Amino acid sequence: MKMKPYIHKVNYYETDKMGITHHSNYVRFMEEARVDFLDQIGWSFDKLEAKGLASPVLSLDCTFKKSTKFADVIECIVRVAKLSALKLTLAYEFTCGGELVFTGTSTHCFLDLNGKPVFTEKIYPDFYGDLKRLLEE
Repeated sequence: MKMKPYIHKVNYYETDKMGITHHSNYVRFMEEARVDFLDQIGWSFDKLEAKGLASPVLSLDCTFKKSTKFADVIECIVRVAKLSALKLTLAYEFTCGGELVFTGTSTHCFLDLNGKPVFTEKIYPDFYGDLKRLLEE
């Protein structure tokens, strides 16, 4: 499946006193890109939650390569990096003007809405299968 990049234009309020995008915003950009990714594959947050599935963040890893500034347009490609029945790791690659500016990963577990672990491979095989296909691409 060919994924479209998530696009974010840096807002003035997202910059710091030095005029660069404050590092904390990249965690938000990762979440925005993850929401867009799930929408693109047909598994929106609303759909997952309506089916009783939550995916809280377990860990984040971030590497800043180059600064961005107000009005820069950042593109993010999200891909499935690792998958098990209980966990998903997504990889993020942000570029600006064709240059790599940020890479990161987020790892999520799968829980029901009561906070109990969910084995997606058994309980949500369609969702798991779609993620597995993306991992193998």
